[in-house]
Amino acid sequence: MTSSKVATDHGGDEAVGEGYQRGLGARQIQMIAIGGAIGTGLFLGAGKAISKAGPSLILAYAIAGLVIFFIMRALGELLMYRPVSGSFSEYAREFIGPFAGFVTGWTYWLFWVVTGITEVTAAATYMTYWWDIPQWISALVFTVVLYGANLISVKLFGELEFWFSMVKVTAIVGMILICAGILTLGFSDAGDTASVTHLWAHGGFFPQGIGGTVVTLQIVMFAFMAVELVGVTAGESKDPETTLPKAINTVPWRIAVFYVGALVMILSVVPWTHFKPGVSPFVAAFEQMGLGVGAAIVNFVVLTAALSSCNSGMYSTGRMLRDLALNGQGPRLFTRLTKSGTPLLGTTFSAALMLVGVWINYQWPGDAFEKVVSFATISGMWAWIMILISQIRYRAKADRGELPQSPFKAPGAPYTSWFALLFIFGVIVLMALDTEARVSLYCAPIWALILGVSYRMLRSRDPENAAFKR
Repeated sequence: MTSSKVATDHGGDEAVGEGYQRGLGARQIQMIAIGGAIGTGLFLGAGKAISKAGPSLILAYAIAGLVIFFIMRALGELLMYRPVSGSFSEYAREFIGPFAGFVTGWTYWLFWVVTGITEVTAAATYMTYWWDIPQWISALVFTVVLYGANLISVKLFGELEFWFSMVKVTAIVGMILICAGILTLGFSDAGDTASVTHLWAHGGFFPQGIGGTVVTLQIVMFAFMAVELVGVTAGESKDPETTLPKAINTVPWRIAVFYVGALVMILSVVPWTHFKPGVSPFVAAFEQMGLGVGAAIVNFVVLTAALSSCNSGMYSTGRMLRDLALNGQGPRLFTRLTKSGTPLLGTTFSAALMLVGVWINYQWPGDAFEKVVSFATISGMWAWIMILISQIRYRAKADRGELPQSPFKAPGAPYTSWFALLFIFGVIVLMALDTEARVSLYCAPIWALILGVSYRMLRSRDPENAAFKR
C-alpha cells in the first residue's frame, strides 16, 4: 500500500486506512505530550548542565524550548493536513522523497530501540536501590510487562503512559511548591539561606561565561528528545483535529513550568555551586533541605521516567515498522495487526532486540556499549530535521494551491522552521566539538551506509514499486 493509498482510505472508527483503532482520548494524548517533554534528561542530566552553565541554564532551556515549540507547531501543521500513524516518515516520503521516508522511518525505529535498551537497563539499575536482585531479572520483567501491555490494546498503552506522566508531573510540581514554601516561609534546613539572589550572587547569572551556556545547548536539546512522540499517536487518536492541536499548544507552558520554573525554584533554594555532574539536582536539593526521603522519591520518579520511555519505545517502534512495511520499504509480515489493532510482529521484533540489548549491557557494560547508545541522540534529531523540511515544503505547495491548507498553521513559518533548522545544525556542530558527544556523529555515516545499501537492494528487487518513486 502506498502513501497515497493510506491517505485516502477512510473508514469508521479506524485510523485513516491503517487498520488501527482510535483508542487514545484527550486525557491520554495530553499526558503523552507532557510526558514526552519530561525524562531522565531533566531528573538526572540537568546536574551536569548546571555545573557547566550555572543559573544561565535557565536561559538555555527557555531558548531551546522555543525551538521545540517551533518544531511541534511545524509537526502540528502536517498532522492536521493528514493525520497518519507513520507521521514523520510519511511526511518525509511525501515532501522530500521515498529515500528520505525510508531513512526517517528506520532511523526513528532505531532511536527508540536503542533508547528502550538504555531505559529498561536503567530501570533495572534503579530497582537495586530497594532490593538486591540481579539486574537482568528486573530488566526481563519490565520488558515483558510493557510488551504485553502494548499488545493488549492502544488504550492500555495510553493508560500506562498517563500514569507514568502523572508521577513525573506530580514530582516536579511538588518540588516547585516545596521550594516556594521554603522561599516564603523559611522552613527546612535551607530556609535560612534560600534566596532568589542565588541566581546571580555566585559569579553572576553567567558564571562560566556565555560559552559555558552555549555548550550546554546540546545537553538541553537531548532532554527534549521524544517530545515529538505525540505525532506518532495521530492515527490512533479519537479526535485528532481537536486533541493534537491542544496538546501541541501546551508545549510553551509545559517547558515554562517543568523546566524553567523548576530550575528557577531549585537554584533559588540551593546555590548552583552545590550541584555536580552525575547527581540529580532534585536529590541534591532534597539533601540541602534536610529531607532524607528525597533520594528515595527521586529514585522512584526516575524509575518511572525510564519505564515511560521504554513503554513509548514499544509503542512507536511497532508503528514505524508497520508504516515502512505498508509502503514496501520493510518486510510485509510487519503489516499484520492483532484483533485489537496493535502491530504484533513489529512490536515483538523490537521488544526482542531490547532484550538482546539488556544482555549486551550485562556482558559488556563498558565504553563500547555506551558509544553505541550515544547514537540515539543524533538519530532523534534527524526526526526533527525531517519534520521541519517537510513542513517547509508542504507550506510552499499549499501556498501555491497545489495542496489544501492545514487548519493548524505554524505561526511565523516558514521563517520559524528555518530558524529551528539552523539551531539544530548549530547543536550538531557543538556535538562535533565535544569529545564526549562526537562519537554519536561517527556512528551516523555507518548507519547511513547500511540504509543506502538496503534501499538500493529493495529497489532493485522491486523497481516498479511506487514506494521507490516520487
